Amino acid sequence: MKKLFISLVLIVFSSMAIAQYNNRDGNRIGISGGVSQCTLFTSNFTAKSANGYAGGLSVRGNYYNNWSMIYGMQFFVNNFSLESNFKNDINYSLSGVQVRLLMSYNIIQDHISVDFGPVLQINGKMAVNGGDENKTIGGTLLKATDIVDVSKINGNAYIGISAGGKVVRALVFYQYGFTNVFGNLNHQDNLSLLNGNKSFKGNIGSINGQLIINL
Repeated sequence: MKKLFISLVLIVFSSMAIAQYNNRDGNRIGISGGVSQCTLFTSNFTAKSANGYAGGLSVRGNYYNNWSMIYGMQFFVNNFSLESNFKNDINYSLSGVQVRLLMSYNIIQDHISVDFGPVLQINGKMAVNGGDENKTIGGTLLKATDIVDVSKINGNAYIGISAGGKVVRALVFYQYGFTNVFGNLNHQDNLSLLNGNKSFKGNIGSINGQLIINL
């Protein structure tokens, strides 16, 4: 997983450097960061949203008329909780890297745009709050740590809007995971038994607010 992360970093940084060198006026490198709120959509468990954060680099380049393209990479930490059979909820964290390739329609050139497109997400296992590891998930016989080995590669759909000037912009965007983040758990028969012989199904959605500074 670490080697894959490093490879993605090198690919994105190389692409950004080439784009900026070839067309300094048409391309802008942006550094962004901000907060997110993550929600897990699943019928298996009772989930609650929680706050996280993300940040990274991107390149916006002119494409055609009022259209631009954006590509880049962000590191993220998504947090949420699941209801337990105990008094308190179980807190989870999912972190990884996302690679984006977006189309952008410029409503007002250099000031307001609508962005949309696919996002490739690569993440590790979920982390469980240290005090929650021995709890069981509400309505099941599953321990908190039984479901941490989620699918490592996921796909998201992105839609958002950015507004501001050439140098500083505010971003608000929503991402929905159209792949089953719990798909990897369905290959473990013992977990299905603990889950009442039900298949695992879950999709992650997150709304993000960020500030981007263009170099």
